[in-house]
Amino acid sequence: MSEEIEMKLALGETGPERLLQHPLLRSGVDDARHLANVYFDTPAGELEAARMALRLRRHGDSWVQTLKTSGEGAGGYSRRDEWEWPVASETLDRARLAELPPIAGLGDDVLERLEPRFATDFERRAWRLELAEATIEVALDQGEIRAAGRHVPIRELELELKDGAPQALWSLAQAFAETVPLRPADASKAARGSALLSGRWTLPPGETKGERLRRALLALDALADTGEDNWREAAREALQAIAATGDYDAARLAAMLEQADWLGVDFGRVALRLAHHLAA
Repeated sequence: MSEEIEMKLALGETGPERLLQHPLLRSGVDDARHLANVYFDTPAGELEAARMALRLRRHGDSWVQTLKTSGEGAGGYSRRDEWEWPVASETLDRARLAELPPIAGLGDDVLERLEPRFATDFERRAWRLELAEATIEVALDQGEIRAAGRHVPIRELELELKDGAPQALWSLAQAFAETVPLRPADASKAARGSALLSGRWTLPPGETKGERLRRALLALDALADTGEDNWREAAREALQAIAATGDYDAARLAAMLEQADWLGVDFGRVALRLAHHLAA
C-alpha cells in the first residue's frame, strides 16, 4: 500500500494549450502515453458506496490493477490510500483483492459480483519537476469517459507529490493559475464515470465552510459533464453561503459565476486561494 497525495484541477477549453506554454514545462515532456482504463464495481455500486475505485489500466501490452480509497481532503487536494500491482491480462486478480483490508470489509460475495462498469481513455503527458521544496509529477490528461452509450471529455491537470511538503502542491497550482484557466476539481474520474453511468449527479449537504466549498466544486464538476445550468446555480448558492460569513473570495466567485465565460484565470486564482485557506 502507498499513500497518494495530489491536487486535481479541471482545465478550461484553452487550458491545455496555455499550460504547455508555461515556463515550468517548456523543457519538454518527460513521458507521454495512451492509457485505457476499465472500472469495476458490483451492479449495486457497493464499491462506490464505500468510496472506493477499482480499475484495470492498459498501457501498450502491460496491465496494472489499482484500488483506491477516497481518503481525505477537499478543494482539489486529496490524500488517499492506493494499492497497485501488475497483472497478466485484462482479467481482475480477485485473489489479491481479497487480501486487501478495504475489500475484506465488504464481505466475501462482493468479489464474485464485480463487473466492468465504465471506461476512460486518454492521453497523458507528464513532467517531473524537481522544485526547491518538493518533487512533483505534473500530468495533463486529455480524452474521454464512456458509460451507457454516453461520453464526457477529460481535460484535467493532476499534481502528485512524490517527495517533500504538501504545501508545494498549492504553490505549484497557484503558479499555473497565473496564466492557465483552471479550477480545483473534487470529482475523480471514477466518480464522474459512476455519475455518467447512472445518469445521476448528487451533491453532499454543506454545513461548514469547507463542506460548502466541496458542494460548490462538485456542482461545477456536474455542470461541466451535463451542461445543465441548475448546477451552476447550486455552486453559486453554496459559495454565497460561505460569503455570508464575511468571506470576500467566496463572494467574488459567486459573482463570477453569473458570467457566461466565468472559467478564466481570475476564477482559478481566487478559487485556489479560498480552497487553500479553508484547508488550512
